[in-house]
Amino acid sequence: MKSSDLVLLRISSILWVIWGLVHILAGVMVMTTDTTAGVQAIADGVDPETLVAEYPAAAGAILNQHAWNLAWVGAVTTIGGVFIWRKNRTSIWVTGMIGGLTDLGYFLFLDLGGFVRFVPGTVMTIVSSLAIVLSFKVWITRRPNG
Repeated sequence: MKSSDLVLLRISSILWVIWGLVHILAGVMVMTTDTTAGVQAIADGVDPETLVAEYPAAAGAILNQHAWNLAWVGAVTTIGGVFIWRKNRTSIWVTGMIGGLTDLGYFLFLDLGGFVRFVPGTVMTIVSSLAIVLSFKVWITRRPNG
């Protein structure tokens, strides 16, 4: 493997680990707060007072399920980042799909909707996109016929 490819994989790996840890933290934070605080934390680009409500228990359960998904997706991408560091090509695909598709949903429904701030949400979307581009560049150039 060329040293430039190794550098790209290492950068991608670090980006995925950062992305993963941020999402684990976000998931735990939302799961350990009440529903109003959880909604306010996620939709941080909206005036918090407009999100104060008596949410039904089912809404709290849905939010906790979302937070659980954030946490496990973060854990998987963190582990994937470690495997990318070790030059595992399969982990490039698995980590890219899990983290990338998670952030695609975030971008489509929260970012484009104007419900979130640039930091940390949009920054994490940029981080995952950059990690995908860097690692897939190596994957493409390292293919047997590529």
